[in-house]
Amino acid sequence: MSAEGPTSWILTGSLENFRINVERGFDVIGFKERRRRQAAEFEPGDEIFFYVTGVQAFGGLARVKSEMFEDRTRIWPEKKGKPESYPWRVETEPVLILPEEEFVPAEELAPELDHVAKWPPDHWQLAFQGQLRPIGAHDAALLRGRLASRTAAARA
Repeated sequence: MSAEGPTSWILTGSLENFRINVERGFDVIGFKERRRRQAAEFEPGDEIFFYVTGVQAFGGLARVKSEMFEDRTRIWPEKKGKPESYPWRVETEPVLILPEEEFVPAEELAPELDHVAKWPPDHWQLAFQGQLRPIGAHDAALLRGRLASRTAAARA
């Protein structure tokens, strides 16, 4: 854990990959081959918020339990004919995982997220291109709160 505390990350992935993570109980998360250096920055206690492409929504939050390790066992399917084993992995545990019908639309949050402010408002989706990015404490608190409120509403 860094001196500032845990790092919060947004991981962009497909609905298919999110569903696989749900089935597995969010026990492990993998990162693309070219993300090795970023994956090596993960430490136990870090948070991963899941942005689901296609539906453009946040589906959940997991906590990192291990340092990064290499494993090329195929878990997630290849995309567009490109084999990708997501070899850089961390063990994780679920914190707040929403049913698909309760996902938090990113468009609702975009105006409030510091991370999205770097792009023109009409092009907020650009903030979520690429697989992985760290976010600041304000954005993490906003996401955590919104996911928690959806979780509470789903239980009611």
